[in-house]
Amino acid sequence: MDGTMALLPPFIRASRMTRILAHSAVVPSPADDGALLDAPDGRLGPALVAAGRGAYEPAAELLAVTRERAEWEERDRYATRLAAFARSRAEWLDRWRATAPRDPDALVVAAQLAVDRAWGSPARTELLREVSPLITAAAQADHRDPVPWRIALDHARGSKAGHPYFEELWEAAVRRAPHHFGCHVAALRYLATAWHGSHRECMNFADRAAQDAPADSLLQALPALAAFSYLADGCGPGVPRARLDEAVDRAIALSARFPAEDPWSAELRNLLVYVLVRLTRWPEALEQLRLTGPYATSFPWAWESDDPLGRFLAVHDEVREAVMHGLTPTPWHPRSGHGGHVRSLGH
Repeated sequence: MDGTMALLPPFIRASRMTRILAHSAVVPSPADDGALLDAPDGRLGPALVAAGRGAYEPAAELLAVTRERAEWEERDRYATRLAAFARSRAEWLDRWRATAPRDPDALVVAAQLAVDRAWGSPARTELLREVSPLITAAAQADHRDPVPWRIALDHARGSKAGHPYFEELWEAAVRRAPHHFGCHVAALRYLATAWHGSHRECMNFADRAAQDAPADSLLQALPALAAFSYLADGCGPGVPRARLDEAVDRAIALSARFPAEDPWSAELRNLLVYVLVRLTRWPEALEQLRLTGPYATSFPWAWESDDPLGRFLAVHDEVREAVMHGLTPTPWHPRSGHGGHVRSLGH
């Protein structure tokens, strides 16, 4: 044990390493129990099953509850997942909109779906402009809801809207929900494009948002997302290692607030594993894998593989091997160069 401890990064306390290494011998491979990719949580699952059978009512009830309770983070995630499902099977959504054409919940799913469909087209800019009335209708259906404004921020980036228009959208979004994670992610993506890949500016934006947010806000993970962009992008001026570590430490503290093997926090923990591996913080990456359990998510693994589930399983095995053999962290060498497009923060 003493030899292993000598090889660990100096920024990890010995007491924490004792606990993490104790877990390392008992963390099973997800392949043993059956890993799951993008598994829905207990609230979304029944709505997706019903939609698969052509019934929209459970989805309508779910989104209505999130709106009534102002559960904006949940609403954003559920609307996005329902829209993704509707890309291949939209009959249930068509019936919903025909039955209740002004329903705020149907409108927000329809707006997200329209943006998703336009995004991959060579004529994206033109198609997105045609989507604007639908986003406006979703925003007007419930003036409290920040989710249509998050969709509008994505729309502004895809349609190459100017900065003054973006600022108007941003002010409207944060007026409704100052700490809404989805709106901040959309803004980060827009600004990354506007700044031509300036990772330092993205880190500044993410750090300010996290510092202003409550400790249990998802915005505590925004700096880790900016760190992911820097590590995955391969271009731009160097970001100090200490700043990347601070970003990850914020997200680790947030992860600790969620129960183990929790589908809701799976994307946060998958993101953390990616960044921790890139920073060669092996024991902490293993701890996040233990907390993640079998729940793999397409992001971030789809960024580097056409088989995100396979990549998740491979990384799991690599991390276990690294911890068991006490691999020495790779020396840190900040990059330098000119900024480029931050594709890792794409749609």
